[in-house]
This record gives sequence, structure tokens and C-alpha cells, in this order.
Amino acid sequence: MEYTILGIFLMILMLLYFKVANHFNIIDKPNQRSSHTEVTLRGGGIIFWFSALLYFVQHIQNNYFFFTGITLVSLVSFWDDIQSLSNKIRISIHFLAITLIFYDLNIFNSINIFGIAAAYILAIGLINAYNFMDGINGITGLYTLVVMSSLLYVNKNIQFFIDANFIKYAMMASLVFLFFNFRRKAKCFAGDVGSIAIAFWVIYLILKLVLATNSLIWLLFLAVYGVDAVCTIIHRLYLKQNIFEAHRLHLYQVLSNEYKIQHRLVSLYYAVVQLAISVLVVFLYQKINDVVLFVIIVFPLILIYTVKFYLLNKNKLKLNKSEAFKI
Repeated sequence: MEYTILGIFLMILMLLYFKVANHFNIIDKPNQRSSHTEVTLRGGGIIFWFSALLYFVQHIQNNYFFFTGITLVSLVSFWDDIQSLSNKIRISIHFLAITLIFYDLNIFNSINIFGIAAAYILAIGLINAYNFMDGINGITGLYTLVVMSSLLYVNKNIQFFIDANFIKYAMMASLVFLFFNFRRKAKCFAGDVGSIAIAFWVIYLILKLVLATNSLIWLLFLAVYGVDAVCTIIHRLYLKQNIFEAHRLHLYQVLSNEYKIQHRLVSLYYAVVQLAISVLVVFLYQKINDVVLFVIIVFPLILIYTVKFYLLNKNKLKLNKSEAFKI
């Protein structure tokens, strides 16, 4: 009953936001690098912050740092959705928000200075990777449901590390968002406010689980996004492109834009692959060495990612033949 009421309340908040977005013209206009072709409301991912707010109101005694952090990244991201901000401002706020949850998780007293530096790079990198991957209908909502479901299973069956409702509130927000986003013609997009807010939530949970189990293996719950994001950055650096500018070089973008595979189907591919990986991680946890498990999972993902280059070259040859035929 609690979650039915939560879902209805979040649905009402989303509909109210649509009125605000329409009134203030908060929209996403497609350009040559977009994966969509129609003007769509932006910032629907603000539902994740609303869900965090509702949880915080009910558990105000022990969630100050997390809620302050997610509020900071949500505010600066929503501002960026409306009026572009410099990368320095955004990264500075991300750094501050990450510092708050590091303090909350007692990371500064748990690991050495090099570990702390690595944790900052990892956390900020994952936040931006989640944002980079939010480009087609359904991908953020479905992927988040898979990650949160995996964390919920671990929390219940392997290692209790947090109040289960904290995970379920994020899942409810994802379901409500998907209701409006997982369509051929999406009612809204998450915007930076959505992708970055839920990324912050996911990172907090995974860090908490890593500390509780003293194992980095749970980072593989983000393996699909991580490999795609990192490999794409390396590719763009090789091409001498600005990695902070919009582009169409992620594997999901090539599948959606160059090969015209239905967006929702590509999103489903990503979610299903991550689900399979998460099941494998849970099954093999403490059965084999963590480093070996990382290799077993990450190396095949890198091989899958390289299919992108074959697809790009094939499409380029097709275009060249088409142009030659016109001449």
C-alpha cells in the first residue's frame, strides 16, 4: 500500500512538473547529434529528486549528507538543463556533493590518501558516465531498475547494508519516469537533473556496499555503462575531439542512429546484458578471485564494444557507395 501511494504521489508530481516545463518552455530541441527528432520536455528526471525528498522527510534523522548532496547535484544539473553552465561549475558542485557522501560513509578515515583520490575520480567519472549514456528513450530508467534490483537482492540475501526502502524509493521513481519515457514518442526526457541525480544515488549505494563487504566487485553492477563510456572517451581522445561536447559515438547511438534499431529495443539490450552480468556477479561472489571476475566480465564487454567500429566502417562504405552512385 505504501508504494502504491508513493507511485500515485510521484505520478502527480510528474504531471505538475509537465505544466511547469510547458509554461517555462523547458524543452529539448533536437540537433544533428541528437538521437531524437522531435521537441520534447526536458528535466522529467527531477522525479528522482522528489523521491529522495519524500524518503528524507520520513527518515530525516540520518540522511542529511546524502540528501544535501543529491540536492546540490540536482540543482546545478537542472540549471544546466535550462541554461548551459561551464564544466568547471558543474564539476566543482559534483566534487562538493561527493565529499559530503564520503564524509557520511567515513571514507576519509577508512582508506589512504591515494585510495581517496581514486575514489573521487571513480565517483565523478561514474556520475558523468551515467549522464553520457542517457541519450535514448528508456535507457536510464531500465538500466537503473536493473542496478537497483541487483542492489536490493544483495541487501536482502548476501549483505545487509542499508534500509531496503531507500533502494525501493529509487525504483519507484524509475518506474514512474519510465511510464512517460519508455515510449516511441517520449513525453519527457530525464535531462541532466535526472541522469546525474540517479547516478549520485546509485554511486552512494554501491560505495556503501563496497565498504560493507570490503570488495570492489559490486562496481560490476555498472559494467555495461562503464565499458561503453570509458571506451568511447578513449575513442574520442584518439580522434582528438572535445569529450565534453555532444556526439554520436556511443555504441547505443550507433545502433539507434546509424542502424535505425528502435530506441526502446536498444535500451532493453543494455538492461538485459547488465542484468545477466549482475546475476553472474552475485553467483560468483566469493567463489573466484575478484580480479579474475573483473576480467571475465569486462573483457567480453570490450569485445562487444569493438563491434561499433565494424558497424561504423560498414555504414561509411554504404554512404560512399550511395554518393558515388548519385554522381
